[in-house]
Amino acid sequence: MSFGDLNRVNTNVQSMNSQFSLNKINRDLSNNQLRMSTGLRINRAEDDAAGYSIAAKLSSRIEGLDRAMQNVGDAKSVLDIAETGIDKMMDLLIEMKGKATQAANGTLGETERGFIADQISALAAEINEISEQSIFQDISLFGGTDGENTGALELTFQVGERSSDTLTVELTALNVSNLFAGAGAIDGIDAVPAAGAAEMGSLVFDTFDGDTFNAFIDVVDAAINTLAETVNEIGISQSKLSIREETLSTAITANSSARSRIQDADFAKEQSQSIRLQILQQTATAALAQANAGPQAVLSFIR
Repeated sequence: MSFGDLNRVNTNVQSMNSQFSLNKINRDLSNNQLRMSTGLRINRAEDDAAGYSIAAKLSSRIEGLDRAMQNVGDAKSVLDIAETGIDKMMDLLIEMKGKATQAANGTLGETERGFIADQISALAAEINEISEQSIFQDISLFGGTDGENTGALELTFQVGERSSDTLTVELTALNVSNLFAGAGAIDGIDAVPAAGAAEMGSLVFDTFDGDTFNAFIDVVDAAINTLAETVNEIGISQSKLSIREETLSTAITANSSARSRIQDADFAKEQSQSIRLQILQQTATAALAQANAGPQAVLSFIR
């Protein structure tokens, strides 16, 4: 840096040097205040081009992981609703088996069995009601393929940031038509559509003898097994989702920490830098004032 000749007034090199220093200090102080106000060390690509690029990629990944975490929560909600519905159906089937066992006993007459048959039919109707009420965001969980009450509903959940990070769950259509398909072959029971029919079905007893109810016990047991298998698959999927949730949480924390180290400002360092720059600003301002006053000394030569 040139200090110039104090005896020359046309070009004040000292003033120019002081202005250059003061401008640089003001610029550094402005950047320092920006970092402190935003909390970011990198606010523009020019601050750190490589760091800016890495931080952007990390932000993109974190956003994907956050969304995946929400998707996992939605998936768990879906399965919780399905499990709750199955639990209620299971309670009804257990009660239904108890009544069928009671009606199969030879000590009861036709009238008593008729009353029990009505109760069993009412319980079957409740199963259909539960099936219809098991809904998540307008999706009928037990409505089968396309809500036609047959087949199985296939749900694919995006549980990661990559396109391959998916979990597929199949929920079989659960209603009287499917759960009690075998009842149609029992003498004394009709109005049960065959498995695969679009109707949800109903149970109607035409005769009230012990053999009818005895045979119906096996049908109820088969329905209980169907629910048990379905809830087992749900439990496996819930376990997978819980593991995925933990994995995502760890990944979000790790990536957020990495981004913070690259992008976030060190406030202790920035505060110290701010104090240093403010002092330099004051000294540079004083130096500029002194440099601007220097040429006045030349007047003494011509007095």
